[in-house]
Amino acid sequence: MAPPTGTTGTQLSRRQWAFAFALVTSLFFTWGFAYGLLDVLNAHFQTVFGISKLQSTLLQLAYFGAYFVWAPFAGIFMRRVGYKKGIHIGLSLYSIGAVFFWPSAKYESYGGFVGSTFVIGCGLSTLEVAANSYISVLGTPQYAAARLNFSQGFQGVASFAGPLIASRWFFTGANATSLGTVQWVYLAVAGLGVVLNILFFFCNLPEITEDALAEEIDEVGITDGQGPFRQQYRCIFGFVAQTAYVGAQVTIASFAVNFLVDQGIGIDQSKASELFSLCQVTFTVGRFVGVVILNFIDPALLLAFYGFCCSLFCLLVSQLPGYNAVACLFCLFFFESICYPCIFTLGTKNLGVHTKRGSGLIVMGVGGGAWYPPAQGGLADKTSTQHSYLVPLSGYIAMTIYAVGLVVDQARKNGFSFRNRDELTANLNNATSNLSPTESLPDDAKGRSSSEKKLSSDELVRVA
Repeated sequence: MAPPTGTTGTQLSRRQWAFAFALVTSLFFTWGFAYGLLDVLNAHFQTVFGISKLQSTLLQLAYFGAYFVWAPFAGIFMRRVGYKKGIHIGLSLYSIGAVFFWPSAKYESYGGFVGSTFVIGCGLSTLEVAANSYISVLGTPQYAAARLNFSQGFQGVASFAGPLIASRWFFTGANATSLGTVQWVYLAVAGLGVVLNILFFFCNLPEITEDALAEEIDEVGITDGQGPFRQQYRCIFGFVAQTAYVGAQVTIASFAVNFLVDQGIGIDQSKASELFSLCQVTFTVGRFVGVVILNFIDPALLLAFYGFCCSLFCLLVSQLPGYNAVACLFCLFFFESICYPCIFTLGTKNLGVHTKRGSGLIVMGVGGGAWYPPAQGGLADKTSTQHSYLVPLSGYIAMTIYAVGLVVDQARKNGFSFRNRDELTANLNNATSNLSPTESLPDDAKGRSSSEKKLSSDELVRVA
C-alpha cells in the first residue's frame, strides 16, 4: 500500500505534538483579548458617542460579520497553502486592524472603529479556521473536544483580562468620557500580533494534510467523510447550530454591562465591568472543568445537557428580579463554556478531505454574532435590557436540538454510549475481527493501532 500523503496528528512524536499544541494554543489568547475588549467598548461608546444600544451593536455587526464573509475564503485558502501560511495571513490582518484603532480614537470616528473592527474580525476568523481545525486533528478524534476546550480555555483567560483592563482605565476618571486609553491598548494588541507572526515564521509547524486524515479514517472503515461536501450533514447542521449558539453567546455578553447596571441594585458601570469580568472567569473555569469531563463523557451527550442548562438559565435571567437574575447570569456563563468547541469538533469530525472546508463553514457560523445583538438591542430599547434576554434563548434551543440529534444519530448507528469512545481503535479492532485467517490489515494500519492507543493515554494525561 502507498504511504500516507502527508501527516496526521497521531503520527507526530511526543515532542512534535507538545510543541505544535503549545504554539497554536497561544493564538487563542489573541482573539480572546480582542473579544473581551469588544463587549466593554460596546457600552463605553454609548457614553462617548452618545449612541443608542442598537447603534452600538455595529461593532458586533462588523466583528462577527467579518467571520460570515471571510471564513469560507480562509478555509479555501488554507486548503491550498496549508495551516502555517493561513496563520500568517490572519495575524497580519489582526495587527493591521488594531493599528487603525489609533487614528479612529485620535479623530473620534465611530465609523473608523467599526471599519477597523471588521479588519480585525477578518484576521481572527482566519486564525480560528486554522487553530480550531489544527487542534482538532492534532491527535485522535476521541479527545478532539477535550483538546479544543483546553486550548480555548486560554481564550477565556484573555477574555476576562480585557474587561479588567477596561474597568481600570476605560471607565474611571476622565477616561470615562474619552478615548485616550483605547488607542494605546490596541497599539499593544497590534504589537502582540507582530510578535506572534515572527515566532510562527521561525518555527517548524508540522503540516497535517487532509489526504492523510482521509486515509487514516478509511483504513479503519469510517466512511463519514466520503461523498461530496454537500452531503456532510453533520457539518452543515453544525454550521446552523454554531450560528445560533454564537449569536446567543455574543448578545448575552454584549448587554451584560447594561443588564447589570439596569438591575437597580446599586451597580454602576465600572462595577458592572468588573462583574462582567468575573462572568468571564466563570466561563473560563467551566471550560477547564469541561476538559476533564470530556475525557470520559460523550461530547454530543454533554453538549445536549449543557444546551438545556443554557436555555433554562437564559429564561430565568430574563424573568427573575435583582440578585437572582445576576446569579443566573453567572450560571449561564458557566454552561456556555464547552459549547463552541464541542460544536466545532462534532461538526468537523471524520471529514477527511473536507476537513479544512468544513472548518471554514463552522467558523462562518461565528457570524451569528452579527445578527443577534441588533435584535436584542432593538428589543432592549423598546422594553428593557432584562426582557431582551429572551432573544438569545432561541439560539440555545437550536443548539440543543442539534446536540440531541447527534446523540440519536450515534445511538442509531453504533448504539447509545454514555462514555467517550475511541472510534478509530474500535473500528480497527472490528475490522481485524472480521478478517478471514488468510487476510491481514495493511502494515501502516497495524502500526497506527498501537500508536493511537499510546497517544490517547498520553493525551488523557496532558489535557486533564
